[in-house]
Amino acid sequence: MASEDLALELAAVLGGRGLCVQSCDSEPAEKPPAPVRLRRNVCYVVLAVCLNEQDEVLLIQEAKKECHGSWYLPAGRMEPGETIVEALQREVKEEAGLHCEPLTLLSVEERGLSWIRFVFLARPTGGVLKTSKEADAESLQAGWYPRTSLPTPLRALDVLPLVELAAQYRQQARHPLVLPQELPCSLVCQRLVATFTSVQTVWVLVGTAGMPHLPITACGFTPMEQRGGIKMAILRLLQECLTLHHLTVETKGLLGLQHLGKDHTDGICLNVLVTVAFRNPGIQNEPPKVRGENFFWWKVMGEDLQSQLLQRLRESSVIPLNR
Repeated sequence: MASEDLALELAAVLGGRGLCVQSCDSEPAEKPPAPVRLRRNVCYVVLAVCLNEQDEVLLIQEAKKECHGSWYLPAGRMEPGETIVEALQREVKEEAGLHCEPLTLLSVEERGLSWIRFVFLARPTGGVLKTSKEADAESLQAGWYPRTSLPTPLRALDVLPLVELAAQYRQQARHPLVLPQELPCSLVCQRLVATFTSVQTVWVLVGTAGMPHLPITACGFTPMEQRGGIKMAILRLLQECLTLHHLTVETKGLLGLQHLGKDHTDGICLNVLVTVAFRNPGIQNEPPKVRGENFFWWKVMGEDLQSQLLQRLRESSVIPLNR
């Protein structure tokens, strides 16, 4: 039965769905981890790369004093009580005058818990493009521009790779369409699909507290974790059960995420695909030994599930998680 439940859980995560977060298998040095609150100890930013049928990109002209007159993609901070999608749609409406439909997450960028940005590919669904006559504190105006001929000056050059990422995805999707799942979470945490592969066999690390499950690691506010980013929480959990000096650990990217934003639940759970491998593989056909009784390696037996997981690993079919 445990194996069947694990297979269902893994299938849900690979499908971009969310799962309830009951507890964490690894926590930072400060215990208990502080609940996260927008505008208090975390900052979430949303950004939209809107492309139309003419392959033009939506840009807004900034009204803020520090970047007045420069051009940027519609973006802004999330407000308490919003879902991620609601925040995105509000920012696009306020800054560009348009309604939009988010199609998929394109990337997640972070600087520790102090700043996490969610980048979406989106398409316009209505509204009226903001002109200079409607200039306000949100923006001076908005416009559609060819990807190869953007207006200047740009507020920041990160516009260019984000627009290119969106164009590449629309031409050939690297990962399935993924949108945030609306499920509550009090912390910023990561659910790990930590894998070890050998030939055509794949193992997944499993936590044993309660029912066997994909392990969850809570992100913390310690100076070390803030400097190293949220990936430090992944290494912390793996260090608690594996001897890492002879292993390589790679964070491949995101399979999905969940957040609600209602009733003061400002936390986020990121579903992260991770690979564990020996530095000197040799003839090692079994995963590295697990210390203690809190974790074990589960051999994925279902042919369809194993094939899907191996494909996602082989093609890096994930949402980039960048720092």
